[in-house]
Amino acid sequence: MIKGRTVRVHDDNVEKALRKLKKKVNNDGRLWEVRQRQEYEKPSHKRKIAKQKARSRYLKQLAKQKNTTY
Repeated sequence: MIKGRTVRVHDDNVEKALRKLKKKVNNDGRLWEVRQRQEYEKPSHKRKIAKQKARSRYLKQLAKQKNTTY
């Protein structure tokens, strides 16, 4: 049995299979984890980034609410 992510190639369409594989790996979060582990990130920097992301999500939510009110 093959472990890991696999994609079958149909009709010699390697490009389509590669796109599917990239999508599977991206959705799985493994690529993000590998990039995160490449270099050490200080906990204070992680908190700062998390706060920035939370603020952007909040502002996006406010903008969406503002646009949907009649």
